[in-house]
Amino acid sequence: MKTGTLEKVLADVEAKRPIVLATDLETGEQRLLRRGNGDSEFERANVERALRVDTCITTDAEGAPQVFYQPFNPPLRMILVGAVHIAQPLSAMATLTGYEVTIVDPRESFAATERFPGVALNLEWPDEALEALSLDERCAVVTLTHDPKLDDPALQVALRSDAFFIGCLGSKKTHASRLRRLEKAGFSESELARIKGPVGLPIGSRSPAEIAVSVLAQVTETLRKP
Repeated sequence: MKTGTLEKVLADVEAKRPIVLATDLETGEQRLLRRGNGDSEFERANVERALRVDTCITTDAEGAPQVFYQPFNPPLRMILVGAVHIAQPLSAMATLTGYEVTIVDPRESFAATERFPGVALNLEWPDEALEALSLDERCAVVTLTHDPKLDDPALQVALRSDAFFIGCLGSKKTHASRLRRLEKAGFSESELARIKGPVGLPIGSRSPAEIAVSVLAQVTETLRKP
């Protein structure tokens, strides 16, 4: 990699901007491509796929040059709204799988460092906290409180963002009520369809740790889905 190219890659990594290094395996020519860039629809699709699945891709189309696409993505982030018991195992598991975890809860007795050692805690009101966190396509947002005063403001910010995953803990009845409130707030059916609720894959989970497994599995499934 040429020095100039390396400097540009490092600058984008530092600024947390997703970028793909495309290398022609026959000529060695290298280009830096962002989402939506590319010489053809085929290449733009490969750039999009490399960024979405966060893995390198080598093209092998007949009659076309072999190109190696290497993504440089910002870190994955998971924002948990509610410093409740399920947030404890979920934050630990998400950290182990590479997420930068932030727990948002204005209730200081819940969001205490003794309960969440080593996890970033944000004591601002959820909508203010999520606005400040600048959610992007590398973010997952999961609300856990069951309290509309906390969950709904967070969801309104998340739904207006590019977050790749939005999920809500709660029963089907609770989720139906949540959707009605958000619909009254002006969100469309297609926007509300982004919300996974009740969050988590249906694996029969019962304990907080098991529920955390089901939630993280659904987040992973959404992230890696082709």
